[in-house]
Amino acid sequence: MATAIADARHAPVGLIHLSLAVGGFAIGTTEFATMSLLPDMARSLGVDAPTAGHVISAYAMGVVVGAPTLAVLGARMARRTLLIALMTLFAIGNALSAVAPSYATMMLARFVAGLPHGAYFGIAMLVAASLVDQGRRTQAVARVMLGLTVATIVGVPLANLMGQLIGWRSCFLLVAGLAGLTAALVAAFAPRDRGDPAASPLRELGALRRAQVWLTLGVGAIGFGGMFAVYTYLADTMVAVTQVGPRMVPFALMAFGIGMTLGNIVVPRFADRALLPTAAGVLVWSLVALLLWPLAAPQLWSVLVAMLAIGVGGALGSVLQTRLMDVAGDAQALAAALNHSAFNTANALGPWLGGLVIAAGYGWTSTGWVGAALALCGLGVLAASMLLDRARGR
Repeated sequence: MATAIADARHAPVGLIHLSLAVGGFAIGTTEFATMSLLPDMARSLGVDAPTAGHVISAYAMGVVVGAPTLAVLGARMARRTLLIALMTLFAIGNALSAVAPSYATMMLARFVAGLPHGAYFGIAMLVAASLVDQGRRTQAVARVMLGLTVATIVGVPLANLMGQLIGWRSCFLLVAGLAGLTAALVAAFAPRDRGDPAASPLRELGALRRAQVWLTLGVGAIGFGGMFAVYTYLADTMVAVTQVGPRMVPFALMAFGIGMTLGNIVVPRFADRALLPTAAGVLVWSLVALLLWPLAAPQLWSVLVAMLAIGVGGALGSVLQTRLMDVAGDAQALAAALNHSAFNTANALGPWLGGLVIAAGYGWTSTGWVGAALALCGLGVLAASMLLDRARGR
């Protein structure tokens, strides 16, 4: 860490955080825009909408598999070198997505694109946190995450518009270019560190022996699912329930992104003072916002308000990232990457459960009830984690 901080004097900390955030912008654009482009993608690939939704799950499973695998394999690498390699792989996966000729090849391309997602975010956030004081770690983590949240305001609506005007494949070409830009910025500005000779895959795997690591991951894997249950089917809900045209969907996406950005600006300031109570507060907020979704869906103005409120719940990711830093011991890389495996487990779980209740005939707005149930379950896992801390006298 000392080496990283010393080298960082040659580039302002804010510029380093911005370089890392560009990668978050690329990841956020591809992750969320894919959901909004599902109807066009389904028609082009010759499958129905529920089947096309499996493309999202393929990306999420790539994250789930890639985050721990690449973090463990890269344990001894310099973090700067590892970040460049991860963004290069991300660029390749998205370029392949842009030219995939069939549903099967698209599934494979999205899986490849998902592999570096979690490891990139995990390592980027460790680098960002290492450059600031202990009491500002969550804010540093949130600055990297702001790349993802700004993507939901700018990148996703832009990709959605590009998809409508020149085809959905253009979205993945845009993301591939952003990934290449990130690799160049990291090479230019990230601290030149050395790999830790004491690091090893076995040491990183030690994180999996810690109960609090698993509980924290459980909060993310379950509690985040509700947000994705609603977001994935937003376009279809707006057409069928709100009864507006597809061109209004980007405005709802933008409202969601504004909520996520506000959450990642405001919430970390509280989290750096009281981490677990802040996490509980975010989950309660999400629970209420998701409960109100079925009531909000029929009117456009209330859809925009509801999506902004649901987006605020995205700040939970930064809070849980800092919690993992506290409970992972010397297995920081794996624990940090696994946070994004948990996030994308939620990305697979939420749409799957939402699709089940829609297919069962409960209607498009039933995703709000599914989401509220998942937020409540996440709150229960967090309560178990807090009780374990109390039992251990922390």
